Amino acid sequence: GKLFDLLNNRKQVKCLEDRKGRVCFPGLSEHPVTCASDLMEVIEEGARNRSTGTTSKNADSSRSHAVLQLSLRKSVGRRANIEHGRLTFIDLAGSERGADTAKASRATRLEGAEINT
Repeated sequence: GKLFDLLNNRKQVKCLEDRKGRVCFPGLSEHPVTCASDLMEVIEEGARNRSTGTTSKNADSSRSHAVLQLSLRKSVGRRANIEHGRLTFIDLAGSERGADTAKASRATRLEGAEINT
């Protein structure tokens, strides 16, 4: 599947593994925040830019997986922007039960299959 930066005009990005075996997304835009409300604004913007569709169970079903990666950084003296940790959240789309999607159009069913391959 393809990966897009939902906070940078849906620019295509790659998912790679760094030397330490950590998941990374070279070229992914970064959005510094200092409080919870700023973080929520960034999350909401990404959600607005996400592909959605209608299913029999959900009028606004996500049609794409989503990844939110938070880097926790701290400035210490002259050493600014030291990474202390990283949290990665993943929302898997298209995980509805087959019975729930039986009434979906052929295109929607194929889209769900593509999401999960």
